[in-house]
Amino acid sequence: MSLSRRGLLTVGGAMGALAATAASAGPAAAGTSHGKGHGNGHGGGPRVRTGFDRLAADGYALLKGQRVGVVTNPTGITSDVRHIVDVMHPDRRVNLTAVFGPEHGFRGTAQAGGSEGRYDDPATGLPVYDTYLKSGQALADIFTASGVDTVVFDIQDAGARFYTYIWTLYDCMEAAALAGKRFVVLDRPNPVTGRAALGPVLDPAFGTFVGRREISQAHGMTVTELALLFNGEFLKDRPAQLEIVKMSGWSRSDFFDATGLPWVPPSPNMPTPDTALVYSGTCMFEGTNLSEGRGTTRPFELLGAEGIDHRWADAANALDLPGVAFREAYFAPTFSKFQGVTVGGVQLHVLDREDFDPVRTGIGLLITAKRTWSGFAWRSDNWIDKLTGNTRVRTMIDAGANVDEVVGAWAADLAAFRTVRKRYLQYR
Repeated sequence: MSLSRRGLLTVGGAMGALAATAASAGPAAAGTSHGKGHGNGHGGGPRVRTGFDRLAADGYALLKGQRVGVVTNPTGITSDVRHIVDVMHPDRRVNLTAVFGPEHGFRGTAQAGGSEGRYDDPATGLPVYDTYLKSGQALADIFTASGVDTVVFDIQDAGARFYTYIWTLYDCMEAAALAGKRFVVLDRPNPVTGRAALGPVLDPAFGTFVGRREISQAHGMTVTELALLFNGEFLKDRPAQLEIVKMSGWSRSDFFDATGLPWVPPSPNMPTPDTALVYSGTCMFEGTNLSEGRGTTRPFELLGAEGIDHRWADAANALDLPGVAFREAYFAPTFSKFQGVTVGGVQLHVLDREDFDPVRTGIGLLITAKRTWSGFAWRSDNWIDKLTGNTRVRTMIDAGANVDEVVGAWAADLAAFRTVRKRYLQYR
């Protein structure tokens, strides 16, 4: 991959001032904040200021004279839990004229795999356009029809490649370039830290909306860093006219509870930051006939199926995976797989989140589920290949590979991605 930041502006600076930096500048010149962000939401320490907080504090100077459309969902909130659309709409300093809703919708009324469609928002009267599963020229045409000059993106991510909001970001960047629109990304924390990239890197032959391009399964980046990477690596032939507004007070080692920010579930089955912590590993169970815990109060922490008993938890604990233990568990999902049926399985308990590796853990759970439950099967459409971005995870597990062998199979690709990723990191 080659590095290109043509047409890129990075927004940073102290005390809320947003100073544009030339595209050729490196991360150190981009106004990177090095605050530790140890606030816990109860006072007693610095609090993270999101990209929107800093944009608003500067009087929306970056958007002056522009007709603005916002790509957002219920996570687009201020630190006092007001939605940014409801804040911006009556403010004369910004001309907000449209909203664009992703999967689950702008106000969050749709379940997984759904959206709200085109409607006028009852609270503001603004037109809301549906972006879900739209890309390329079709999405560019929506931006053109909306009449906006600048598209702003502000959505909380969960840190995993198959969480679709980052591909909404990618698709919207590509479409904005096609439509000749400015594109501004407002940053929010990666809730599971930005310390490391983990897991297999997607093979572009397996590109879908749960993984468009070649990044690792747990990317360890914020949305502005991903936007920089997308523009510099994957959209360099027609880059977006990209500007970013960074956070202040966030450190790469910060989990979400260190930020002092309120958590809003970014999707119905991502209720807490604890869910995000395990999601990049246990979401792989969507590619199997086991429940991944949808329809329970602990999605992606509870896993199971009919006929599973204590032997799975015993086998998983015997792997001695770092930072995690497994409890024999029984539950009855209220929807999705095994709706209304009591199933057996495991509950993950993360005991040391610093040592916990979600992707390695997910591989260990897949291997032990297959070994201890005769009913184990992959989904017939090989959805696991889309989630992991290749066939190797499925075929190696079927061939009897152990955890170290499966994890080792992606080591070279992951090392190469980490090298590229490092160029776009904006925080320490």
